[in-house]
Amino acid sequence: MNSAHTHRQLCQKIVEDSSDAIMFTDRQGLIRLWNRGAERMFGYTAAEVMGRSLDLIIPENLRGRHWDGYFRVIKDGTSRYSTEMLTAPALRKDGTRISTEFAMVLVPGEDDTILGVAAVIRDVSARWQREKDLKERIRELEAQLVG
Repeated sequence: MNSAHTHRQLCQKIVEDSSDAIMFTDRQGLIRLWNRGAERMFGYTAAEVMGRSLDLIIPENLRGRHWDGYFRVIKDGTSRYSTEMLTAPALRKDGTRISTEFAMVLVPGEDDTILGVAAVIRDVSARWQREKDLKERIRELEAQLVG
């Protein structure tokens, strides 16, 4: 068995079939990889997003801040979100907002220049809503205690 070929196939299968969204964007922020998890999460097929801007899933009011950070990471080659999770709202194809958490992977080329950014993204909308509901319930109970 050719271990390099098997390893490559295994990696491809893991990326394609992950329930989390896995994507890669190049230095310009254009989508170059979009797995089945991303299709389910965001509602766009890979064919619809290839070569298009990440703006498809970034809420308009957050785009300026996102691109400032994105291009700084590309230039500097470092990000604290390579080791920490980032939380951010995102947009689905139908326009609904979801809450996401993701980790970034900076992908260097042979000369260590950053080729782009990969991200593994999870939809945490249900958890975020539960936490919001719990906080509201705590506020209500505290108000009753004071009242």
